Amino acid sequence: MFNNKLSILFLLVATTFLVSCQLEELPNENAPTLESFSEGASQADVQSLAVGLESILRNDLEFHYETVGYLGREYYDLTGTDPRYTGELLKGPLDNNGFLTTRAYSASYRVVKAANVLINAVQNSEAGFTEATKQSYFGYANTLKAYALLTVANRQYTNGIRVDVGDPDNLGSFLGYNEALVAIRNLLDEANLQLNNNSEKFDFPLAGFEDLREPSIIDPSVIAPLSPVNFIKFNRAIAARIALYQNSKSEVLNFLNESFLDLNGGMSLGVKHLFGLSGNDVANNLFYEIRSGNEFTIHNSWITDAEAGDNRVANKSTLLVNSVTSAPSPASFDGLTGTHQMALYKSNTDPVYLIRNEELILMYAEANIGTDNGVAINAINKVRNAASLPNYSGGMTDADLELELLKQRRYSLLGEGHRWIDLRRFNKLNDTSFLPLDRAGDTPIEAFPTPFAENQ
Repeated sequence: MFNNKLSILFLLVATTFLVSCQLEELPNENAPTLESFSEGASQADVQSLAVGLESILRNDLEFHYETVGYLGREYYDLTGTDPRYTGELLKGPLDNNGFLTTRAYSASYRVVKAANVLINAVQNSEAGFTEATKQSYFGYANTLKAYALLTVANRQYTNGIRVDVGDPDNLGSFLGYNEALVAIRNLLDEANLQLNNNSEKFDFPLAGFEDLREPSIIDPSVIAPLSPVNFIKFNRAIAARIALYQNSKSEVLNFLNESFLDLNGGMSLGVKHLFGLSGNDVANNLFYEIRSGNEFTIHNSWITDAEAGDNRVANKSTLLVNSVTSAPSPASFDGLTGTHQMALYKSNTDPVYLIRNEELILMYAEANIGTDNGVAINAINKVRNAASLPNYSGGMTDADLELELLKQRRYSLLGEGHRWIDLRRFNKLNDTSFLPLDRAGDTPIEAFPTPFAENQ
């Protein structure tokens, strides 16, 4: 779990970042400021910033996963606590100055700012870092910066994002979606080179990347510490995700070959956010306790469209029942109903994955459709079998396999931020057999608006 002191130090720095990418003075003169790290940072200071960068990735992440989940009709918030979740998000237009638009946007750019602060601190540190150690810090920071930029780019889509925000007084121009993907991939490639010019291990601890470690060369029974070379596997996995969005299947396969893809490995192998309830740690706010008035219900079609025996249904959903009679008791609000509660996370300390092996296997399958359908089917069967389903026995055309691929992504990656993006890239957002519109006035939304503050 994250070291609380390091997290506190970093969060005091990171919270100065606003939606509009401007900086604001901290009111507490005794608290750390951005300027205090710009010159002469010690090794401990830099390590604090590096640990804090991983920590801040978790902040407000529920605002991203929930909003894109609702847009993709994966699940609904039927708690009634805020009518915008069943009104504005499902009908539009989205308010460019409301929290549905700005909260996740701001969270992503706080990560970008934090990464830039870390890079600057390393460059101007008095710690006497070797060049290899500096490069490992840079590669780590740039990889997480790219991850955050990809998150916001997928939300903003054709409305564009700023990639260059290093100078708050001279922000870069907005880039369209395709341009942004190119820029983010370039940043990942730069980070990949930096990580290859690495020290033997990172100069700082990381909490959620332990699955990337490998057995020690000296003693295979011992798992070696996480190294920059191990971290490259995460970098290349994110690069593969971008190549998939760019429909560059050959590059997807090349990047996956350098990632942690394991066709015979566990589906949950991957990189994750960790949570805790002690000290200054944070809880997983995507855990929904099953109780009256707290209904976050999976879209009914996810239940009815499932194949018999698919264990993902039982693992990720819970039938809503009357607490006295145990009879089915659907939730209803604002003309919407749901029979099953979202139960992707079983506690408020369960991890949330940034990317995991099950997604990589499905990416591998998709990248092979059209060139080697047999290999694609074999990969799809890995996922089907893990869900207690028999091998695929449907049509063999590319179109047939794409539909099967979309179905497996729908069930495997429920609530992980993919369905809305998948429907958009497969041109299915306006197809009600894929994106159901449950009420008159409901409409597909393909992008979040540029926040009001960015236009000032």
